[in-house]
Amino acid sequence: MFKYSFSILLVLVALSGQAQKAKAADTTAVKKDSVKPKTERYGLRVGADGYKLVRSFYDKNYKGLELVGDFKFTRKHYLAAEIGNENKTVQEVNLNFTTKGTYFKVGFDYNTYENWFGMNNMIYVGLRYGVSSFSQTLNSYSIYYANNYFPKPTIQDGTKYDGLSAQWIEVVAGIKVELFKNLYTGFSFRLNNLISNKRPDTFDNLYIPGFNRTYGGNFGAGFNYTLSYFVPIFKTTLKPKEKVVEKKKKKN
Repeated sequence: MFKYSFSILLVLVALSGQAQKAKAADTTAVKKDSVKPKTERYGLRVGADGYKLVRSFYDKNYKGLELVGDFKFTRKHYLAAEIGNENKTVQEVNLNFTTKGTYFKVGFDYNTYENWFGMNNMIYVGLRYGVSSFSQTLNSYSIYYANNYFPKPTIQDGTKYDGLSAQWIEVVAGIKVELFKNLYTGFSFRLNNLISNKRPDTFDNLYIPGFNRTYGGNFGAGFNYTLSYFVPIFKTTLKPKEKVVEKKKKKN
């Protein structure tokens, strides 16, 4: 009798173990099904350079506007562009001139920052190709004399030079941080190098819209402070990372 009771007990224990395993498997399946797949947002971020807007109010010699945008097309890569116009009067040692024109820049950014899930912050580097079309107005100038004993006479001119243009390559480094949902602020620093420059007949292009000062050569530098808004266009589902299990080699 004891022998049969012990056998039945073993069968019940085995069946109970199998039932617990099945229940655990069902619970795990329910948990897996209840977890929503993670998605990543892709879209267009548009905004403006706040520095140029603010400067237009306090600097009587400057008026400018720059619109900025980028489009995320991979997890790390963005298409980027800027378009703007500037009207700036510059006083140099021997001349006073006004530069007025528009510019356009297009290129890409690479995000080096590893975001948390659902974020689109950036620490990035990039490249731009810039084109500017502008005019220069020579407001006044003075003739250089080696002997500074006598005061230099200022000659009022007003000659306008139209049809000027420039092209350049721009290296960019910057950051973009989300302040509120979909609202971003950013800063970028640019180093520029002219590849073509159509000048007036009587003086050089000392300032080019979009390029900034030329510093007497092909080199230039600039920066911007941006405020932009991210417009989601589509989402992609993130695939879970598969664990790679290395098989141990059997010893001979």
